Amino acid sequence: MLRFANSRMQPEQKAKLKDLIRVFLQIGATSFGSPTAHIAMMETEIVRKRQWLTGEHFLELVAATHLVPGPNATELALHIGYLQAGFLGLLAAGASFILPSFIASSMLAWVYARYGALPQADAIFYALNPLVLAIVINTLWNLGKSCLKTWQTWLIFGLALAGSLLGVSELIVLFGAGLLGYILVDLLKCSPKAPALMLVFFPFPLLLRVFQQGPDWLQSRAVQLFLYFLRTGAVLFGSALVLFPLIRDDIVNRFGWMTQQQLIDAIAVGQMTPGPVTSAVTFIGYFVGGLPGAFTATLGVFLPSFIIVAAMGPLMKKVADSKAAKAVLEGVNAGVVALIISIAVTMAKNAIVDVWTGLLLAAGLAALLLLKLTPYWLVLTGFLVGIAKVLFF
Repeated sequence: MLRFANSRMQPEQKAKLKDLIRVFLQIGATSFGSPTAHIAMMETEIVRKRQWLTGEHFLELVAATHLVPGPNATELALHIGYLQAGFLGLLAAGASFILPSFIASSMLAWVYARYGALPQADAIFYALNPLVLAIVINTLWNLGKSCLKTWQTWLIFGLALAGSLLGVSELIVLFGAGLLGYILVDLLKCSPKAPALMLVFFPFPLLLRVFQQGPDWLQSRAVQLFLYFLRTGAVLFGSALVLFPLIRDDIVNRFGWMTQQQLIDAIAVGQMTPGPVTSAVTFIGYFVGGLPGAFTATLGVFLPSFIIVAAMGPLMKKVADSKAAKAVLEGVNAGVVALIISIAVTMAKNAIVDVWTGLLLAAGLAALLLLKLTPYWLVLTGFLVGIAKVLFF
């Protein structure tokens, strides 16, 4: 009887996996812009069209993804896959959502590695840089409005900004912000009885940073990329724009893998590709270590999300209801706002080089704030302006 039941369930399991692969390949290949846009597409496909989840359950999962490290949209895809088909469903949904952006980013990185230093490419990115800066400022504005609502978060923000401007490591800034958020739990009138699950993950990336400087076999470029982005993915909250304050100092100064300008270009390419914006890591990995580097960097930055969802999937509702975890996240978000301000200042020095780039920045901000234009269309406009500059000027 049990054997018959298992054989009967097997086709159903295969059908669910095929559906997950088809749905998330489609979403991964057609969703551009911020995680919010990806989540909106998932809601249309999963809740309205296929009715795999109720609207209330979907919103609970969205809330829970904000309380643990990892890109929000990717973790939401992992949760949906887990609920539909268990661990195999988690793998199928996650890989399908990431694959289109991996392919697109690798191809663009190959093109950029071959032609990025040519004057024509410089002209294209001339128009892109101020528009990417506009996207960063817009994200900063939205995060600030949603995160800085209490004197506690303003205090954490001020301390984090001071530390960042004084050159304190980005990881230390975020660790301190999260820890301070937890310390202020009583002042925030949160119950200390809820488990502070967030704090478990912070020592892990710090240990990886030490381990990364170990034996010679760890000095392989592909291994370095994997370990580096593994610990980065373990402290990443939100979208890719949160990622770049974390990696800027290491990528540009410590390792010398890319210049500041090349890193800014990676942000622009990440905005142009479909799927998770964190795919810019694929671009960085390819630029630094070829196709093996692209694979290991991508694997590293997304692996913590797979592990967290697999381990904590059944507990996510409790995490979403945890006031202590929310307090930690408030501190981390305040620290993130401070870090984005720091990187925006540096980006502005490279992006605003004349009156025209200043006007492009103003136009980009107007399009985002007033016309509610998505980042995809803004970056596409930057490419078209750059191409026009090559052809006609």
